[in-house]
Amino acid sequence: MKKITLLTLLVMTATASFSQSANAEISATIVALEKAALEKWNQGDPSGYINLSAPDVVYFDPFIPQRLDGIEALKELYKPLTGQIHVSRYEMVNPKVQATSSMAVLTFNLVSFGGETPQRWNCTEVYRLEKDNQWKIVQTHWSFTTPSLK
Repeated sequence: MKKITLLTLLVMTATASFSQSANAEISATIVALEKAALEKWNQGDPSGYINLSAPDVVYFDPFIPQRLDGIEALKELYKPLTGQIHVSRYEMVNPKVQATSSMAVLTFNLVSFGGETPQRWNCTEVYRLEKDNQWKIVQTHWSFTTPSLK
């Protein structure tokens, strides 16, 4: 009985250790993907987010009246923004990734510096691990950190 208990404890400890290290690896990957897309975005190039988004992506932001469905709709939204965004620097504040082996949710605050007043955002991105072993965004939600209430 003691051997079974000890074996069970060892298996549980090994599983927990693997899970923590796997989640740390997933978290680092997701944050790196998001930062790479942001770097392009800040130079007026939305291709980082377009290439990172799945065909069935859904998208919300405060400038559109309803959810956008699909990569083609996202491309159309981003097309007129190409070359129009210039951010000199940004801060990704308090990023948190909550993950399973095939899904990850990234939440963070973003402070963008490109004009006289910093822009402050909340962001939630849901990533899915695709069949080709690439993480893709399936849901994006941007909102103002402190919206103006009227």
